[in-house]
Amino acid sequence: MAQINKPNTHFNPVLYTGNGTTDHAITGVGFQPDLTWVKDRTSANNNILHQIGFTAGQYLRSNTTDELSSSGEMIKSLDSDGFTIGTRAEVNTNSSNYVSWNWLAGGTAVSNTQGSITSTVSANTTSGFSIATWSGTGVSETIGHGLGAVPNVIITKAKSGASAVDGWYTYHSSVGNTQFLELNSTAAATTGNIFDNTTPTTTTFSTTYLSKASTNYVGYFFAEKKGFSKFGSYTGNGSADGPFIYTGFKPAWVMFKRTSAVENWSLYDNKRLGYNPQSYGLRVNTNLAESQYGSTDTVDFVSNGFKIRESGTNINSGTYIYMAFAENPLVGTNNIPATAR
Repeated sequence: MAQINKPNTHFNPVLYTGNGTTDHAITGVGFQPDLTWVKDRTSANNNILHQIGFTAGQYLRSNTTDELSSSGEMIKSLDSDGFTIGTRAEVNTNSSNYVSWNWLAGGTAVSNTQGSITSTVSANTTSGFSIATWSGTGVSETIGHGLGAVPNVIITKAKSGASAVDGWYTYHSSVGNTQFLELNSTAAATTGNIFDNTTPTTTTFSTTYLSKASTNYVGYFFAEKKGFSKFGSYTGNGSADGPFIYTGFKPAWVMFKRTSAVENWSLYDNKRLGYNPQSYGLRVNTNLAESQYGSTDTVDFVSNGFKIRESGTNINSGTYIYMAFAENPLVGTNNIPATAR
């Protein structure tokens, strides 16, 4: 399997400061993102997601079950080196600090007929990331995701129609096909037939629940790629000297969820603090501002993985799943040393 030597050409966190004016261009992403996720670090505002195929101003919120919404002053466009925002507080309060997480998919989506119903897919098979949309039929269906590899993670949302207020139902290979998580919820892994008790294939995934009649869906699909992404699980030890998790790269972004009990989703990246320990987290399932959760020492990002540095229940007491994307691979030809800070 080929290694991605320059992860920031496929995923890149970017910080910015709001100015409260319309048509505020955010640059420095390094590519035209197909999915942009923005969070206000300063104030309690919703997590905002905008993607290719959404019209200007359309957005979803990871911390609510709300359907696809629209505002002319939210994220207005996806641009060659970033995106343009309007005046909404969630993305552009004057002097507030923001973080954006940006993924490259495959550009303009195309029809995918590999499943029993047609989906519309934007796929980056190099990085193992795709965005698919489909319309439910009311019966069990298989749906094409376009990755050409088995996805380790599937994050879904009903975005419009009869069942648009359903949650962010999430599959993770470490939890298995008979259980699910919800991105908008603190709930532990729950037994349920969201994914038809069937492991995804290299072409499709199966579902009845995510094919409700008169309902339109979006799914984000992630397959593990050497030097770029890692999706797994670990068991905490309840100690400030927590477990080390090997990824094979220095992380740029790690998201955790306790699966054995109720707990928030915790998210850390390499840009907001920029050095170890990464002690300021964000919550995917709430609108809370950035905060220092748990002890002062939370997570170290090192050259080949991450090390848990706190004993708290949010990341180190029980069983957890994680998603990680790279800043630098441990080895490669990018000529950038993968050093801890």
